[in-house]
Amino acid sequence: MSGPFRHASRGRIDRGTQVRFTFDGAEITGHPGDTVASALLAHGVHLVGRSFKYHRPRGILTAGSEEPNALIRTSRAGDAARAEPNTRATLQELRAGLVCESQNRWPSLRHDVGEINDRLHPLLSTGFYYKTFMWPKSFWDRVYEPLIRASAGLGRAPTQADPDKYASRFHHCDLLVVGAGPAGLMAARAAARAGLEVTLVDESAEPGGALLSEPHLRIDGAPAWDWLAATLAELRDLGVQIMCRTTAIGYYHQNMIGLCQRLSDHLEPAPADLPRERLWRVRAAQVVLAQGALEQPLVFDGNDRPGILLAGAAQVYLNRYGVLPGRRAAVVTSHDSAWHAAFDLADAGVVIGAIADTRSTPPQDLMAEALARGMQVLAGYVPVSSRGRRRVTGMRFASWDGIDLTGDAQDVECDCVLMSGGWTPSLHLFSHTRNTLRWDEATATYLPDTTLEAAQVAGAGRGIWGTAAALEDGAQAGLRAAQALGHEGSAEAVIVTGDRTGGGAPLRDLPGAARGRAFVDFQNDVTAKDLRQAVSEGMRSIEHVKRYTTNGMATDQGKMSNINGLRIASDALGKAAPQVGLTTFRPPYTPTTFGAFTGYRRGPLFQATRKTPIDPWACAQGAVFEPVAQWRRARYFPQGGEDMHAAVARECRTTRAGAGMFDASTLGKIEVVGPDALTFLDRLYTNPLTKLGVGRCRYALMLGEDGYIRDDGIIARIDEDRCHVTTTTGGAARVLAMMEDYLQTEWPDLRVWLTSVTEEWATIAINGPAARGLIAPFVEGLDIAPEAFAHMAVGTCRFDGVRCRLMRVSFTGEPGFEINIPARHAQQVWEALHLAGANADAPFCVYGTETMHVLRAEKGYIIVGQDTDGTVTPQDAGLGWAVGGNKDDFVGKRSLSREDMASAGRKHLVGLDLLDGGPALEEGAQIVLDPDQPIPMKMEGHVTSAYDSATVGRPIALALLANGRHMMGREVYLPMPDGVRRARVTGTVWIDPDNERLNT
Repeated sequence: MSGPFRHASRGRIDRGTQVRFTFDGAEITGHPGDTVASALLAHGVHLVGRSFKYHRPRGILTAGSEEPNALIRTSRAGDAARAEPNTRATLQELRAGLVCESQNRWPSLRHDVGEINDRLHPLLSTGFYYKTFMWPKSFWDRVYEPLIRASAGLGRAPTQADPDKYASRFHHCDLLVVGAGPAGLMAARAAARAGLEVTLVDESAEPGGALLSEPHLRIDGAPAWDWLAATLAELRDLGVQIMCRTTAIGYYHQNMIGLCQRLSDHLEPAPADLPRERLWRVRAAQVVLAQGALEQPLVFDGNDRPGILLAGAAQVYLNRYGVLPGRRAAVVTSHDSAWHAAFDLADAGVVIGAIADTRSTPPQDLMAEALARGMQVLAGYVPVSSRGRRRVTGMRFASWDGIDLTGDAQDVECDCVLMSGGWTPSLHLFSHTRNTLRWDEATATYLPDTTLEAAQVAGAGRGIWGTAAALEDGAQAGLRAAQALGHEGSAEAVIVTGDRTGGGAPLRDLPGAARGRAFVDFQNDVTAKDLRQAVSEGMRSIEHVKRYTTNGMATDQGKMSNINGLRIASDALGKAAPQVGLTTFRPPYTPTTFGAFTGYRRGPLFQATRKTPIDPWACAQGAVFEPVAQWRRARYFPQGGEDMHAAVARECRTTRAGAGMFDASTLGKIEVVGPDALTFLDRLYTNPLTKLGVGRCRYALMLGEDGYIRDDGIIARIDEDRCHVTTTTGGAARVLAMMEDYLQTEWPDLRVWLTSVTEEWATIAINGPAARGLIAPFVEGLDIAPEAFAHMAVGTCRFDGVRCRLMRVSFTGEPGFEINIPARHAQQVWEALHLAGANADAPFCVYGTETMHVLRAEKGYIIVGQDTDGTVTPQDAGLGWAVGGNKDDFVGKRSLSREDMASAGRKHLVGLDLLDGGPALEEGAQIVLDPDQPIPMKMEGHVTSAYDSATVGRPIALALLANGRHMMGREVYLPMPDGVRRARVTGTVWIDPDNERLNT
């Protein structure tokens, strides 16, 4: 059977089909259309979990994504690889074979050892961790941290790799409507009728929102559900894309909304080719947010017992799922909506023990209807306590005068309690892009105010109450969106019969709450007393109160606790709520899986490996590869069983003696074009560039605003208005982004266009004394003799018949050329050069990145990001010559003039010569001046680059060392696991300090 609390005729579930699942090992049945929560309630199961801090028994509180209590671990037929913790039972649809487990309990849900925390709650009040874990200090590593780590979290994270697939897509539309309730449906219909391309999304399994739980309504003469079906059919005919099970998780600038669509969690078996979830990035010209409002709990002693749920949720479970929350209910409310929920339950056979309204004079029509149904009405009464352990068994109400209890108490027996503290608009998404809110004193809540985006809020999301008003408001929002895009339309009047309107009197914590256990944040066990204690202990900012108490930091992101917490804190501070403020709403709107964010980017696709056009050739030659940024690069080319040390030594010797060929295609390349190209580059780079002639190159440094080195490269002036700019391999995207930022925000008047051409040009570097002779036969249309094509020259020509930009630059200290050719011809030219080199009289080899590192270090050339650490200035790196002293300005110039940029003690780039004859140092090794000083030693610097140099004949190293340039010749020490190494501070150049080779 589907459960003893299943109503015979109510609901939208498929009663003809049964679905079996398990909860904590017990088999339970439900129907298609059920959620786990509705199926559990149908079997009378209210106890579903334990709270985080006190391990208190907790039951189902809501019927939507705001649920703080009913978090369960789910898996497919016990498949551990597909297990997911903290799934909301209120959203998880039933499927055959679904395995559900309660969380945060041991050894069982009913008998949890952790419940001892509840008995010790006086010792675990708010902020206890800030006070307890400070002393003794030595306990942190040995006691506190292991204990905290063992206690942290609610559910158990899966230990196996997730086998499911996740996808992502981009989407553009005229109008995105978030929320498919009455307002959202009408906004979509009005806009679609006006000719807009509309997308309508809703996090629920079916559209309709509040209409799904209000079958009594008649809209335009038709039952609400019939009107809903007809409207959805019309929307589909109009081309509206309707996406259910889709949550809008974030609202970003320029009307970009992130959506997470659940595709297969409700299916059994899940189709093998169907992703589990899909992340959408939607760019909409207009947005209508119709997310409705969230019902708020009342804050009274014992308000967290299983069986106590929101009145609106009880109405949903009855009318949408056909489930009775109990046999005998007590209702406590400060809002009219709970009365209507009580009437629906009473009509379904539930005995209403009492309706206690905190208002002394509830609406007369509601009181009359309740009395006509034989209900006990307690006007001007508040709940003061609840009874029961694992399920509520009774309530005590007392009369009050709006300030204090008057002493008249009433006890009511019940097996469920329906509570309502009023409604607050769902404004999380609206607030993500810094749209502003305003405090509404009448409803004691925040409402949307100004917006920075092309967005509107419609319906209950902006305080509109009642179905008829929401329908009208949604239609007007849709028309305004259409008009903003140049479309005209009209909205038809909608007639609603049986509409339920009303209001309420929002409250803070109720009398007695501060002395009892009145919970505000159910998941984190934050009570009204905790909030008041935080204020008494000096917390004045609502953000500080939040962090001190953890109120609003649960997985529901404060949906159930923020407004109540604000009201209590403002009362404790003696300030009006707007003066206290509201905590910041941040994406995602609801917890979202890592898989959804990752999408296709996992395994080999987590970070796509970029390969140069020459990569296949290198692979065929047996190259050993290494990752460099996102690229795969050949590290060395072993021959005859060589290890890396032997291969690199051979490649270095050959390049210095003859010619070496290197694949430099991964260098970032940016085309800077326009009449103001040199002016633009002169402002970005430290070097003077305005007089750089056509056909010339210049080494250039880029700094950040802080004056520290960010990147370097070669700027080659190809033509009057065109420059070819190279960057480091890992800096290409970063440099282009920085260029675009300055061009668009600082110098938009400059006539400059930027294009990334990294993949357009492959780069082959030829270095060594025989380099010119090797390439000369391939060059057409350019004289490359030393006197005609000097160092730092650039020219266009044809190379082996292919269009080419040829630069005479070197990163080795030897005569060098960089051959830039279209990528599609790279392997052809590479193979031709390789054949020519192999047949030449001079020594020749292909070398990899490891040899490149050694060759450049022998010459003292830096690698940004290896020999710099984000705090190195040009002067620190010995590159002061690259800073134009007469330039009026460049990025970072002002920071270079700061006093601390030239202060004593700055770390300088120096060389190190080993004195102990041992192997090369380890990169990152720390440098000290006194190896016998007590631990912890004072570190003076560290090794940035270290290699065995076949050319120099001994290991060499570059290092950042405090006052390094003033310590030449001094001995320093490097403590290592196998002993202390000794080295002498030297200059950074070991090969050809006078550049005689370079200029031949």
